[in-house]
Amino acid sequence: MRAFLLSSTILCLSGFSTAAMAEDAPAADDVDVIVVTGEKVSRTLQETTASVGVTTKARIENEAIQTLEDVLQRTANVSLTYGSSGFTIRGIANQGVSGAGDAATATVFVDGAPIPQEILANGPTDMWDAAQVEIFRGPQSTLQGLNALAGAIHIRTQDPTMDWGAKGRIIVSSHNTRNFAIAGGGPIVPGELAFRVAAEKRKSDGEVWNVVRDEPESPQDTTMVRAKLLWTPSALPGFEARLNYMHFEGETGYSFVYSDTSVNDFFNNRESPTDTPNTSDSNVDQATLDLRLDLGSGFTLSSLTTYSSVSSVRAYDGDFSPEPLSYGSNWLNNDTITQELRLNYEDDRLSGLIGLYYYNRDQTSGSSSRTRVQTPGSTITALLQSGGLDAATAAYVSSLYVAALPEVPVSYSSDAATKVETFAIFADGRYKLTDRLSLLAGFRFDHEKNRFGVDQDAVFVGTYPNPADFGPLAPAIYAINAGVEGLVASASGNVPPASRTFNAFLPKLGLNMQWMPDLSTSFVVQRGYRSGGSSMNTARSQAFAYDPEYTWNYELSLRSAWLDGALTVNANAYYIDWTDQQTSANFGLNVYDYHTVNAGRSHLYGFEIEASHRVSQAFDWYAGIGHSRTRFDEFQTDLGSITDLSGLQFPYAPHWTISGGANVRFGGGFNANLNASYRSGVYTAASLPQSDWRVGARTLVNGRIGYRAENWSASVFANNLFDEHYIQYEWRDAQQAVLGAGRTVGLVLEAGF
Repeated sequence: MRAFLLSSTILCLSGFSTAAMAEDAPAADDVDVIVVTGEKVSRTLQETTASVGVTTKARIENEAIQTLEDVLQRTANVSLTYGSSGFTIRGIANQGVSGAGDAATATVFVDGAPIPQEILANGPTDMWDAAQVEIFRGPQSTLQGLNALAGAIHIRTQDPTMDWGAKGRIIVSSHNTRNFAIAGGGPIVPGELAFRVAAEKRKSDGEVWNVVRDEPESPQDTTMVRAKLLWTPSALPGFEARLNYMHFEGETGYSFVYSDTSVNDFFNNRESPTDTPNTSDSNVDQATLDLRLDLGSGFTLSSLTTYSSVSSVRAYDGDFSPEPLSYGSNWLNNDTITQELRLNYEDDRLSGLIGLYYYNRDQTSGSSSRTRVQTPGSTITALLQSGGLDAATAAYVSSLYVAALPEVPVSYSSDAATKVETFAIFADGRYKLTDRLSLLAGFRFDHEKNRFGVDQDAVFVGTYPNPADFGPLAPAIYAINAGVEGLVASASGNVPPASRTFNAFLPKLGLNMQWMPDLSTSFVVQRGYRSGGSSMNTARSQAFAYDPEYTWNYELSLRSAWLDGALTVNANAYYIDWTDQQTSANFGLNVYDYHTVNAGRSHLYGFEIEASHRVSQAFDWYAGIGHSRTRFDEFQTDLGSITDLSGLQFPYAPHWTISGGANVRFGGGFNANLNASYRSGVYTAASLPQSDWRVGARTLVNGRIGYRAENWSASVFANNLFDEHYIQYEWRDAQQAVLGAGRTVGLVLEAGF
């Protein structure tokens, strides 16, 4: 119904704009050309064969988009996972399909620098002073290398210019949210050296109230400062240097926030009963140096150096109660350096690039927690049977013990060190075989060495059942106590640092046919890759090696423009075959007895169709639809007995995502935007029966109406206009859920020159 209302409204707006306003359709020269840069060359969207969803600066302003989460919600075949902590592209989660593996499957880059996946929910990804966001769907392993098996997201911020300019913004919205931002700059040496600075301060109480501590459960207090320099020296024609520095710090709620579903009308009474604060503290420093030199004769030499230093601490309540039964914290320090040297070439027949790449990630992490592990009754039964008891007696004694000690209280701590170093050579190009047919080809040879080591300590901090209370069964209880002590002790130990090396060759081959100047099709085959590594099994205090995983991606694309470029219709269809898939398997001792194995094989297929139409100077509309089907073909885990999960779907892989919107520019400076996004239901886990882990579909409608004068503007916006109630993840046994954001209404004031 709401999708129908949106469509009807857009049709009404269309009729109003074309009839009542009587504006002429825009000429070809008036249509904005979208330039995509994420493939390390500057191509128009219509020349880009890869599937890419582009959110421009104009769309960010028209839709009052404030965060990367807003962009993800409105892009075909892209979806969120737990709150804003992660996302899927074509059904593939950025942290791995089943949470396995150390490397990401999709990386977010800000001005070319990778952002660690652990801080995406609390990091520097807001849209203030952003120039464009490009979401590449499908493997980008040839050009991006590691951490791009599912795709890549590039956020590009505004560059300095040789003209003076400044702008400021104030946002006041629901949940006591306040946002203050400024940006501006200009020439330091006219024609040669320019600067730009941007800063943003965001504070909010969030939607969930903690009834135990009587304070907001997920408050937000973040600060971002960015400074950029552009140098184009007249003494060296064709040379450009861009130096960027960004600092971000934030005190926020945990990366996902639970609400108590035992509360009546919990969507409108979002409460948390925890005694321990669920918080995230993040600090990020990022610098990039981008050098480019036009060598002439079609050659350009580029160097991109990036450095990121990230530290974060996250605290959580593990029992969802007012009692201090289970709690803990995780910390992370991550220093990442990348260096790319690239030579681009372009002439009438050949365009392409060849480059060298270096990546170094040095990371330390750890945890400290008080946790309660469910007493493993089946494991105790098996131990008693191995000691000579018959099955019935063993099960009886085990049940008595579990009743006396239903949970094992453990104090746990860990310290881990990871180092990843990668060297690569890559190339990508197009060669015109004829005036209409072009060959597309590329490759990457990737050499990676990673090193992993960990220390962990586990101590029983409760009281064992007293064997004397069990009469003649006392010897068995003594034995079980010793067995439980042994299980806890097995989680203590040291895994010395060990190194592993991986080599991967990642080819790409395809054809592009230019049927008409504004109509082309392409077919591309390329290999995707995620490296192997070592995975820690907490219960056994052991590290287990796992191998790389690979995909073959077969993709057909269509690019078309109509009505002198005012209407574009683009589509991509794909099939992905995935082998040696990294999956997380449990081995039966308890819930912590798991690690990554290469147990999976799967496939997925689908399509994206996106259209944009500038009907007139007063009205435009856009829409996108994505379809994805995912399936585990081979997926076996050991949960005490072999469980075959083959045939299940990927978690958070919606079959359908649909989005669309329209802009109307009224006379006298008034303007409006209406947009909506639909996501079909998803499964939140790969467990049997999977139907128990399904959350329903949702449709979000957003709107904005405003007034723009020469140097200032004002607007009001509403996100989730109809206050759609939807769940992103539900833990039914604990009566807790991650709820989708409710209606948010706000006022935006902007000024600038």
